[in-house]
Amino acid sequence: MNDDPGSTSGPAHRTWWDRLGHLFAGEARNRDELLDELRAAQTNGLLSADTLTMVEGAIKVTELSVDDVMVPRAQIVMIAAESTLPDILAAVVESGHSRFPVHGEDKDEILGILLAKDLLKFFGNGADFDIRAILRPAVLIPESMRLNVLLAEFRLSRNHMALVVNEYGGVAGLITIEDVLEQIVGEIDDEHDDEEEPVLMYAQPGGDWLVSALTPIEDFNEETGAAFSDEEYDTVGGLVTSEFGHLPEVDEEVAIDDYLFHVTQADDRRVQQFRVTRQAE
Repeated sequence: MNDDPGSTSGPAHRTWWDRLGHLFAGEARNRDELLDELRAAQTNGLLSADTLTMVEGAIKVTELSVDDVMVPRAQIVMIAAESTLPDILAAVVESGHSRFPVHGEDKDEILGILLAKDLLKFFGNGADFDIRAILRPAVLIPESMRLNVLLAEFRLSRNHMALVVNEYGGVAGLITIEDVLEQIVGEIDDEHDDEEEPVLMYAQPGGDWLVSALTPIEDFNEETGAAFSDEEYDTVGGLVTSEFGHLPEVDEEVAIDDYLFHVTQADDRRVQQFRVTRQAE
């Protein structure tokens, strides 16, 4: 938090840090009370929005279980142990993944995990290929495991993937360390993810706009004819949240210059979308 704006030397800052210290000093405290203090700190400039998001995400991880975020069985790219090397290479190239569960006679019989990089030694020497000889052990976990417990196990074991099994021992899904970390820091794109330009603003028939909170202020101005400054905030969400003075909830609204911003989507971490109406002069 050393990179967050603002000095901690003033009386107001000391008061906030005293309150936060009080939350941690005693026995079990109310989580909502802690989050309220952190959000107030962000509003007052003591925490950056990114830092607040990560802290809230880290707290949320303790409340989520594996089955909340796992990739369901139907979407897992599995490889049959009897597959030929060309078929395996085709599956690796098409999916773009780096790790693959390998199964026996059925998809509930997991033999191990194939790392795509382990196939490199067989280029030009496919005659010696034996998939069972290069499999890594598979980690099996229950659906009910908490994400924070799984993250700790990933760190200790240095595994990046686990197969999720249901109460009957069948494969229910798959989860990676990336899936867990995304609950804390947000979406993590890699070189295989599609880089489609998201649509952030939608003009409505009545003349309103549905506007994502992530819309750059410059783009908003260009689309609507507004003249908001982007010197202090980059996005519409930052501008409007600052005007509210707190993290707004759904159906709250605020007028800024000639525009009314009505919150249509929000959660306990951030505002997500507004309906924007140009007010009559």
